[in-house]
Amino acid sequence: MTMDETRRGWTIVFLIFFFMLINYADKAVIGLSAVPIMRELGLSNTEFGTLGSAFFLLFSLSGVLVGFLANRIASKPLLLILALVWGAAQAPMAGTVGFTTLLIARIVLGTGEGPAFPLALHAVYKWFDDTRRTVPTSIVACGAAFGAGIIAPGVTAIIVLFGWHAAFATLSVASLLWAVAWGLFGAEGRLDARSGRAGGAAFRRPYARLLLSRTALGVFIGGFVAYWAITLNVVWLAAYLTKGAGFTPLEAGWIIVLPSLAQIVMAPTLGAWSEWLVRRGVSSRVARGVLGGCCLVTAGVAMVLFPLVSVAPIKLLLVVLAFATGSVFFTLGSTLIGEISPPSQRGALLGITNSIHALAGVVAPVLMGAIVDVAADPVSGFRTGFLAAGAFVAAGGIAAMALAHPEADHAAWAERIDATAD
Repeated sequence: MTMDETRRGWTIVFLIFFFMLINYADKAVIGLSAVPIMRELGLSNTEFGTLGSAFFLLFSLSGVLVGFLANRIASKPLLLILALVWGAAQAPMAGTVGFTTLLIARIVLGTGEGPAFPLALHAVYKWFDDTRRTVPTSIVACGAAFGAGIIAPGVTAIIVLFGWHAAFATLSVASLLWAVAWGLFGAEGRLDARSGRAGGAAFRRPYARLLLSRTALGVFIGGFVAYWAITLNVVWLAAYLTKGAGFTPLEAGWIIVLPSLAQIVMAPTLGAWSEWLVRRGVSSRVARGVLGGCCLVTAGVAMVLFPLVSVAPIKLLLVVLAFATGSVFFTLGSTLIGEISPPSQRGALLGITNSIHALAGVVAPVLMGAIVDVAADPVSGFRTGFLAAGAFVAAGGIAAMALAHPEADHAAWAERIDATAD
């Protein structure tokens, strides 16, 4: 890459950082607004959990469909369309709405946001080769951390001062402003046209072989449990902190910042470490797969422990580890998928991967809501829900570590090619 291309590539990375910030703020606003929404609309925990799950109803389907489109259509117009959909979907909540309108709006928003992360990475990967992708990926992931937590106090302040309708309206305007900036400054990378394993950008493998590879299966499992944790963070952490841990809404808004701050430190730091290891000859299995799996196990153990601890500083530390550490897997797992995907199929593979991960979002919020509703009180309900979720996340991390092995997959594919040639 020339110096000008490098500068342009990093410009794209930071534009997409803000794209992901808005994306995750859109997800987080429903959780930050949980108490006033439930009060205004008279919702039970299960009904509110249904709102959280509705966001993911068509999320995975749209992620797959747009992923395949991304193999044939430039990333710039696709990202522009997504941002416009987000703005339109959030706009109705500026006024008075009922449960049905809010439910439909969340489904539409989820449909528009399903392809966001894989398409964002696909756009970035057109500017950086495999050995240089981990840090840009971690910066994109940091945009998600900012949207999910860093801006939480600001969004919470809007909710407290002006009402939850104003928070949704603010995010609608933010999406439209980003669309204008992307239309002016967004650009398409050309790396895929010049590179690609075993024959360049036109080289392809059967999708069944890619999807059933041990690396893909490991990333699917690890990402699914990581998404389970992040969905509980976005939808239920604020409610847990106020109903189950005794904090005020404003205190909860500041506490939610902590996991995001940790993500912002951990994602680029561990991403850079992983990239450093790969460049010095450490296998991708270890530098990406094992490292990512260890992060998930740490998150799961912390999630099991924090409902059991009453000492506030220790509880908050465990909350940070539970909801920050596992998110590192999205950076490392996406890089693993990029490593095994031919460039001409990468958009679809990233879209399928993210869609499989997001299936956790369909189940996790409503399941947690049902557990809280049947419990004797919110404290015991949240404790039971987070204990079960933590064990699930840790088990998924172990499975991801055992399975992810891109070197073995490439060796197996090479043997198949050699056998066919013979």
